[in-house]
Amino acid sequence: MAKLFTRNEGTVDRALRVIFGLVLISLVFVGPKTVWGWIGLIPLITGLTGSCLAYNVFGWDTRSMKDKSK
Repeated sequence: MAKLFTRNEGTVDRALRVIFGLVLISLVFVGPKTVWGWIGLIPLITGLTGSCLAYNVFGWDTRSMKDKSK
């Protein structure tokens, strides 16, 4: 089970996910005020935790070689 939640996102990937998630969530409160903005929780949570389940399924890892050695 612990293998599912291993870190597999690099710094830039994580930052972009957090920003994108916050932008989507803002759609709930401003702009079109649509509930679809809550989808932004997914990239926000994965960006904050550094672990993406889809990356695990496909075997992807966006961390740098330096980060992988830790």
